[in-house]
Amino acid sequence: MRTLIRFLLLLILIAGIALGGAWFWGGRAEGPAITIVQPERFVGQATTLQVTVETPGGDLSDLDVAVEQGDRRFTVASMTAAAGTALTQESADRVSLSQPIGKVAIPELASGPARIVVRASRPVMYGLRQATSSVEKDIEVRLEPPRVSVLSTKHYVNLGGAEFVAYRATPEDVTSGVKVGDIEFPGFPASGAGIQGDPALRVAVFALAYDQDLTTPISVFARDEAGNEAATAVGHEAFPKPFARSRITVDDSFFARVLPEIVSNTPGLDLSTAPDDLLDTYLAVNGDLRRRNADTIRELAGDTAPAMLWKGAFNQLGNSQVESRFADHRTYFYDGREVDRQVHLGFDLAVTANVAVTAAERGRVVFAAYLGIYGNCVILDHGLGVQSLYAHLSSIDVTAGAEVEKGQVLGRSGMTGLAGGDHLHFTMLVNGYAVNPVEWWDPKWMQDRILRKIAEAGGAPGGSRP
Repeated sequence: MRTLIRFLLLLILIAGIALGGAWFWGGRAEGPAITIVQPERFVGQATTLQVTVETPGGDLSDLDVAVEQGDRRFTVASMTAAAGTALTQESADRVSLSQPIGKVAIPELASGPARIVVRASRPVMYGLRQATSSVEKDIEVRLEPPRVSVLSTKHYVNLGGAEFVAYRATPEDVTSGVKVGDIEFPGFPASGAGIQGDPALRVAVFALAYDQDLTTPISVFARDEAGNEAATAVGHEAFPKPFARSRITVDDSFFARVLPEIVSNTPGLDLSTAPDDLLDTYLAVNGDLRRRNADTIRELAGDTAPAMLWKGAFNQLGNSQVESRFADHRTYFYDGREVDRQVHLGFDLAVTANVAVTAAERGRVVFAAYLGIYGNCVILDHGLGVQSLYAHLSSIDVTAGAEVEKGQVLGRSGMTGLAGGDHLHFTMLVNGYAVNPVEWWDPKWMQDRILRKIAEAGGAPGGSRP
């Protein structure tokens, strides 16, 4: 009997030690991994907090989020609150929370320093204990909106054309630019256009796209990191421009010449060049690939200098004959029936075969390679979001990153890509959006629309390279 009692006591002792050890180690278990994704530094009127929490199986027993400012604490999310907190299951082990924490959500917030505090717990030991972790992040509450005002005058913009504006935006660390409808064009320090003095001065080149309405609102905006934004209208007049409409006939011989080259030079383009598939492949290239190429061109717009690298009007390819104009609305016919419609966003210029293609103005090469429908293509950056594109080249004589002068040879004309014959496809771009090159070739337009505004603001155009 005594032996049995001793045995039972030993078992109880062992169980107690095991339970105590489990309890001890359970208390030392790591809590959930917390990441405050947003905001980075500032909170404004309508800032949204984004938090991710990683824990095995996404199992949380508690999540508490608060903003602390001075001696005040504002709870913005809590799993223990009556209303609960809505979480999104991003993966098996990760949940996320998106919650407004700006002045609108917390009216008592005041400008100045504050802190975000996130506390999360997960069950351990079958829910007998909780493993808890917390993360804090210092932030700045900024509630005053930026200020922005237009300085330049006489803004006249053609449909499919460009314009230039000088304006003032404060504080100096705001992001600013021009909105044309829902399209944004970035602003740059005015010093990049030769305007010295006030560091709050900005300049921007913007465009009214060929397919936008003449009544599209145009404004300058300033936006800080807290999400506060101010905007004011740009006084302007918009003018219509007629665009040509043309019929283009395509056939199997054209498909057989251009499509194999495009497909073989475009990674990821899984299209057939078998004779029975040529029409379908052509439609995919003329539509889907054209849009992909446009996306690439827009991405390259971000690679622009914050300074004006050009000094005056751009050059048209010397002695060239215009074969097709900007925003030519084309209808394609195959075997007598309509098969497609596209808009040609550039000028087709022809001289003779294999003619030297030169830089329209000084700039920096941001692209020099094969680009889908454009074939061998060079894109130059001229600063302030302005770029020029040279397509269908038979050869390329420059490399990405090279600086080129006005008139420098970029390559030779050709018929690579979707080209019916030897010519240069030339496009002017403003922040990746095609605009009418005729304006940029015109010294009077350059003087009236850009150089005059720079001079009136106290600047000298044609700033040095950054």
